[in-house]
Amino acid sequence: MTIGSLCFSMRSRWPSLLPVLLLVFPAAFCHADALSPTAIAADASGKTLYVAASTAGRVLVVDAKTGSVTATIPLPQNPSGLALSADGKHLYATGDAPNGQLFAIDLSTKQVLYSIAAGHTPGSPTLGPRPDVLFVCERFADKIAMIDLAQHQIAAEIPVKRQPVACRLTPDGALLLVANHLPAGPADQDIISAEVQVIDMAARKVVTSIPLPNGSSSLRGLCIAPDGRHAYVTHVLSRYTMPLTQLERGWMNTNAVSIIDVTRRTLLTTALLDDLTQGAANPWAMACTADGKMLCLTHAGMHEVSIIDRLGLHQKIDQIIRHEYAADPGLSVEKIPNTLAFLGTLRTRRALGVQGPRGLAIAGSSLYVTGYFSDNLETIDLASPTITGGRVTALGPPATLDTVRRGELLFNDAGLCLQRWQSCASCHPDARVDGLNWDLTNDGLGNPKNTKSLLSSHRTPPVMSLAVRETAEVAVRSGLRFIQFAHCSEDDARAIDEYLKSLTPLQSPYRHQGDLSETARRGERLFAAAGCATCHSGPQSTDLKSYVVGTGTGADQNRPLDTPTLLECWRTAPYLHDGRAATLFDVLKTYNPNDRHGRTTNLTEQQLRDLEEYILAQ
Repeated sequence: MTIGSLCFSMRSRWPSLLPVLLLVFPAAFCHADALSPTAIAADASGKTLYVAASTAGRVLVVDAKTGSVTATIPLPQNPSGLALSADGKHLYATGDAPNGQLFAIDLSTKQVLYSIAAGHTPGSPTLGPRPDVLFVCERFADKIAMIDLAQHQIAAEIPVKRQPVACRLTPDGALLLVANHLPAGPADQDIISAEVQVIDMAARKVVTSIPLPNGSSSLRGLCIAPDGRHAYVTHVLSRYTMPLTQLERGWMNTNAVSIIDVTRRTLLTTALLDDLTQGAANPWAMACTADGKMLCLTHAGMHEVSIIDRLGLHQKIDQIIRHEYAADPGLSVEKIPNTLAFLGTLRTRRALGVQGPRGLAIAGSSLYVTGYFSDNLETIDLASPTITGGRVTALGPPATLDTVRRGELLFNDAGLCLQRWQSCASCHPDARVDGLNWDLTNDGLGNPKNTKSLLSSHRTPPVMSLAVRETAEVAVRSGLRFIQFAHCSEDDARAIDEYLKSLTPLQSPYRHQGDLSETARRGERLFAAAGCATCHSGPQSTDLKSYVVGTGTGADQNRPLDTPTLLECWRTAPYLHDGRAATLFDVLKTYNPNDRHGRTTNLTEQQLRDLEEYILAQ
């Protein structure tokens, strides 16, 4: 039984024990009775839907015609992704856990047949060209696992870039495309972007990496057109090189879908999903209709869906390439990513009756969207001339929106923001980092700082790299006012505080069954001997003080920098206040002037690797 399903059971059977349970399990992992539906799969007939209840440890079986739940399938881990076998007999679900499993479910009995170890936080299960092969993204191991379903084991692991969150196979089974969630590398370069990678199935290796436009981050949804010629990926397109003095016309963040030419294995162009004066924050799930005519995607921060005329989109792009687009002869594919009106009449944008749409599936002419925060399902008829209306059905009893859950909703809700360009999650996906440097006005202009994780921020005052905010509470309110240009009530700000306080570190992929490796144990001894523990001490791995460590440049030269926590630092690259260090090894070897980050100058390369692994195991 998962924590989520245990909470559900306790609440329904022994309500008096729930307060005790919440002391044992952090609220971030136990939203009382919340289902948090995310991934959704539809069978070939379009009669049955399968929905991953991502915080309740179960898969819901739903009658597509009525929207009613007909059965539940409990899982030992919270489900993160679903894949349905071609014959409709088996459902495969990935477990959202450091020691994640792939669960094979017999749909005739609604029972788990077997499970397979599937790496650290597996997701996006994708069936291969053969029925006994399945691929999953090992998000925090930076790998794609090729699973042999007959042998019940991982047959191969293919290294990819940072945090693979979605993978899709081309119709001919020759290529696997992978969407990497965040940029990799230092953040002080001229070009910083996440990538889509192409894996050759015959060679079982990455053969092409396709960078998206500068500032692309938070990749989420990925789909391939039925003809296999083009692929599409949703993401945030940040204008991080601009000083954060306004939001109008997407000055800070825009929201986009990038189009990949699969045949040439190149980026064709990127289309903005926003309107001139209204953002379309946090694009998430995406799918293409079977006939290839429509491209559908959700806006998780706006509680909306966009339905795009895919054929018209490519017709317009082809006209621009041939210099035949009469409406704007000067428009080129290079300019499209900066053209807010590009989609125009090619896109229908409509509000949904669900909150936090993170899952999407298409069966025939029906579009199904799950509401992560509202525990419901919306059905939209794509055949309708106006694509209006939509049936909303509950997937369970009304969930209690406690303070933490409401704070999580607000953190991800662009409705707070001026013109709705972004939510807090646009720069802090999953309340962590986006891998970019931002030039905020809180410490002067011309000195960009790398985005910090919000984990433990309320326990490690002061906050911000230059400690310009006394507490995280002050930072939350300042961020809403000066970054989202929002007027937020104190009650809402407190809810966001409680959500952030509820966050707990995820087990590091550098630990083995939860334990330190021998390499990390050697590093642990070096951590003490080199004096690292002097500043990085205590339960939060920081002494809460600021020091001049010799890494400040320009306006920040000789200014004291806040000692950051090392908790979950394996997840927060790049490093240092300006993101110049791509790895912790770079911090220890290259960016440690006069041994101010610990006495590492005389350590051998192997000792530095040992020390790095220990720190990454936190």
